[in-house]
Amino acid sequence: MFKWKKLGKVFTPQEVEYRAWLKEFAQAPATLVFDDFVRVYFSCRPPADENGQYVSYSAYVDLDRSDLFKVRYVGEQPILSLGGLGEFDEFGTYPVSVIRTDNEIRAYYAGWTRCESVPFNVAIGCATSSDNGKTFTKLGNGPVLSYSPDEPFVLSGPKIRRFNDTWFMWYIAGCKWKMVDGRAEPVYKIRMATSDDGIHWTKLNKDLIESRIEEDEAQASPDVFYANGRYHMFFCYRYSSHYRGKENGYRIGYAYSTNLTDWVRDDSKAGIDVSEQGWDSEMISYPHVFELDGKTYMAYLGDQVGRYGFGLAVLDGILE
Repeated sequence: MFKWKKLGKVFTPQEVEYRAWLKEFAQAPATLVFDDFVRVYFSCRPPADENGQYVSYSAYVDLDRSDLFKVRYVGEQPILSLGGLGEFDEFGTYPVSVIRTDNEIRAYYAGWTRCESVPFNVAIGCATSSDNGKTFTKLGNGPVLSYSPDEPFVLSGPKIRRFNDTWFMWYIAGCKWKMVDGRAEPVYKIRMATSDDGIHWTKLNKDLIESRIEEDEAQASPDVFYANGRYHMFFCYRYSSHYRGKENGYRIGYAYSTNLTDWVRDDSKAGIDVSEQGWDSEMISYPHVFELDGKTYMAYLGDQVGRYGFGLAVLDGILE
């Protein structure tokens, strides 16, 4: 099994000054490694409007490569503008996944729009950066991966990877909405699509990870990497109802594969769980695994799905 040693919370959005659009949440961390710093992208929110409605922006914080608890810089503006009237990303960009390719950096992100019968719908967009990932320009006004007959709503949580010259996108797709105490709650499962160019995608059209805690288990944030002859996926999961507290809240799961399409789930090997007390004592979620200077790290969210920031854990031992 994996064994992760928690290092603590790295970034707290409430401590950032002079960023009116960045008041709380630092959700879904995703890293880009530079020579002397590590840029961590995340999604944040300004205060709710007069109707109690939120929007979500994507931002970044630069951490010192030699001391990941030393914040060097916080982006002065969101990396992406929100979409125009009626566009798929009019009300939010969350979460985001970044990758270097050729002479640019690409960001894949979930664009949020508000709905009437249910709270929201989501599709996946793409944007590119030519200034080392400080700002991004969208490829167009629409998404690169959207709803389809087999995936009718809520396409979100893209994680982008390239293996053997093929682009892979792991993401989540909604399969139902269910009413819980008068509130519509989404149920979504982990899926995958492949591409030759990162723009035109072919969906696999099947759930990758079996449900464990209940049939309507919601799964998110599938992060995949290759080590020791197999592919490893860390993800998070929760109950479909009353999940905003400790009992039914998010936990981190694990699965492995040899072919990227067939996965064996074994959460007992995940090696990380909620703490007895502190910022991540109710839930942990949205894992992102990255290598840096001979060590393997996991960035993740704590209570209230990252309302108070993200933290780090380091792999104790070697991958087996």
